[in-house]
Amino acid sequence: MTLIQNPIIPGMAPDPSIIRVADDYYIATSTFHWTPGVQIFHSTDLVNWEFLTYALTQDEVNLRGTNTPAGIWAPHLSYDSQTHKFWLAYSHMQNMAGREFNADSFAISADSIQGPWSAPIYLTSIGFDPALFHDEDGKHYLSILEWETRDGYQAPGHIVIAEVDLEHGGIIGSWHRVTTGFTTRGCAEAPQIYHHNDYYYLLIAAGGTGYAHGIEMGRSRQIFGPYEPNPTGEPIITSSPQHLFSLGDPDAGHFERFDPRAPMQKAGHGSLVQTPTGEWYVAHLMSRPLPNKPLNPLGRETALQKMRWTTDGWLQMADGSNLAKLTTPAPSDYSSPKQTLTADIHTDFTAKVVDHHFMTPYHQQTTDWVNITEHPEHLRIYGQNSLFSQFNPAIMGTRATALTYTSQTALTFHPTHYSQTAGLGLYYDANNWLYVRLCQADTEDRTVLRILQAKLGERIDHRITVDIPDDHVALKIDYHDGWAQVSYQLPQQAEWSVLEAPIDVSYLSDEGVNGEPGEIGGFTGLFNFIGAVDAYQHVSFADFDYYTVKNYETEDLTHE
Repeated sequence: MTLIQNPIIPGMAPDPSIIRVADDYYIATSTFHWTPGVQIFHSTDLVNWEFLTYALTQDEVNLRGTNTPAGIWAPHLSYDSQTHKFWLAYSHMQNMAGREFNADSFAISADSIQGPWSAPIYLTSIGFDPALFHDEDGKHYLSILEWETRDGYQAPGHIVIAEVDLEHGGIIGSWHRVTTGFTTRGCAEAPQIYHHNDYYYLLIAAGGTGYAHGIEMGRSRQIFGPYEPNPTGEPIITSSPQHLFSLGDPDAGHFERFDPRAPMQKAGHGSLVQTPTGEWYVAHLMSRPLPNKPLNPLGRETALQKMRWTTDGWLQMADGSNLAKLTTPAPSDYSSPKQTLTADIHTDFTAKVVDHHFMTPYHQQTTDWVNITEHPEHLRIYGQNSLFSQFNPAIMGTRATALTYTSQTALTFHPTHYSQTAGLGLYYDANNWLYVRLCQADTEDRTVLRILQAKLGERIDHRITVDIPDDHVALKIDYHDGWAQVSYQLPQQAEWSVLEAPIDVSYLSDEGVNGEPGEIGGFTGLFNFIGAVDAYQHVSFADFDYYTVKNYETEDLTHE
């Protein structure tokens, strides 16, 4: 029996929404403060996945000033078989302060998964995690979490359903409150509707975004309910199967549920798909922590579990348990000899377009600051804001996808002011990063190499300095289980030189950034990046020769 190895999409790929159209499978995932918005992945066999495209590429949303972990949340893919259109619903979370979660939800459509996508139509601001359901009678329905702000009421709120107008936007009629959850875990969110054997099934996430996360299910003969809960009273998929009573907790990390022995944590927020041969799978998010630490640098990744329907019409994992596994059986018609699971990246910038794996925080990639044609076979990045900025940092980043890897580049940069820098780094958000950069010496008479760091918003300027006489250097970061070793190589050197002792960067993780006690600080993930800063005149630029990320563990994941 061929096994699928999880995660099928390593690195920041949370809140997966999966669909099948003919023989093609697609998964959309959240992107938060990163642009372009909404990643879409493709597979023809459920086993091997590749990044395909983005959905939000034309400034549909303004993410400048976005606080972690707001931004674009929980995109939901659907396909209307009557109109042959792809639909994507998403929330733009704008404010989370005071637990007044302000999110506007929209939907876009396209004739092809590659786009072009329509202009967004407004759906609602009642909460977040919208999902569309296209019923056989031609009606369309929207399910979403109604965010609760009243003291003493069940948090985080009700799952609500309404008929939706996909031509003009908004809802038709009234919202119907259908449940606050199907178990005692609480924190019901991410509702998705399916129709199977005369029942409407409601799949929801529960237990919060931390270590008690899970997927719950209820069903009803009528789309507006009432929905009866799964008779087990427990999630159908989770990494923490012990019974939990957590009603009223709007969203906690549940660090007491962290299992230091488990290579997969936080399994939850799922989406259901059927294969052409009638087999069923759930795509769900998961995390891989650092060894023996409740820290997850890679954020939430995407996994699959094979499912089956019981004789009384309930969905459960194919092995009869509800404990998410690192492996699951492949579809019965899968015939390829081996799963290809690599997220290595190498680009030498010889193409006419920038590699589509690159993403940028808070604002779009535009040719006024990132250019691949001005210096052929190089990527030219013009410096913009400090990396502390939530508006215009000049960063080209890619998702970290393994707990052991090397990122590397070579660049030429001639700073003429002390606020001009360029280099290689690790990035979580504007308050948390590590930056190995060429800059002016404090005496303003030569170019040097130094490390600058941000930790929970604090600026840490490392004092070790190396002269770079010709303004050109190769840089390398070896990342291993939360530690970063920085090295450099001058043109005349045959070997790499270590810049300073390994640096603890384990805080560049979902739990290590600026969260409240008991809460997950973020739920995005670690990125590698090349970039430049110019807080002087925005005129300096760096030319990058290549960009490489080599993983050393994804093909050797421990199997359960």
